[in-house]
Amino acid sequence: MSKLYLVPTPIGNLEDITLRAIKVLKEVSVILAEDTRKTSILLRHFEIETRMFSHHQFNEHKTLNQIISRLQTGETIALVTDAGTPGISDPGFLLIRECLRNNIDIECLPGATAFVPAIVNSGLPCDRFLFEGFLPVKKGRQTKLKDLSEIDVTMIFYESPHRLIKTLEQFIETFGAERQASVSRELTKIYEETQRGCLSEILNYFKDKSIKGEIVIIVEGKQA
Repeated sequence: MSKLYLVPTPIGNLEDITLRAIKVLKEVSVILAEDTRKTSILLRHFEIETRMFSHHQFNEHKTLNQIISRLQTGETIALVTDAGTPGISDPGFLLIRECLRNNIDIECLPGATAFVPAIVNSGLPCDRFLFEGFLPVKKGRQTKLKDLSEIDVTMIFYESPHRLIKTLEQFIETFGAERQASVSRELTKIYEETQRGCLSEILNYFKDKSIKGEIVIIVEGKQA
């Protein structure tokens, strides 16, 4: 019976994949991968021989109808991204929406997502939070930050290493230097690191360092 499986993959440590995810990846007809080169490392490690096809932000509009047709003929397909859960700041939404429009069954497996360990490990309240993901790089960025300055719950951002310093500087301008925060990088990897404190302290810590790895920034909400 046709079905689309959304399969989370490890964000660093390969041992974080679930047994169920391995089983699904071995049994489906094909695997749609954001980057087949990166996914092939995971597949080789767990001796998974299922065929792969590329499915990423640059071709997802073009391949959408073809994937739906394959599902409608009875194939089972797994969607994976480079790391984490498909659809969370990664490709997935368009395909999911189209499957629902065509009454194709979807199953999302539980698994790795970078922001969960980052917010839990931050020491900031995580009973309520806003997941913002990647901020706009240019257009609308300042307006977005101004709106977020009034948010009273913990906020979660993704950022790339080369933009971290600039982003922290903008956060200080918008939220204030004393706003509590944490920056996590290289989560689940050998050089995993979380730096906590006020924004000015975190900026000073990273200012003169060589920054590598994907970054999750957690920022305290506005206090009454």
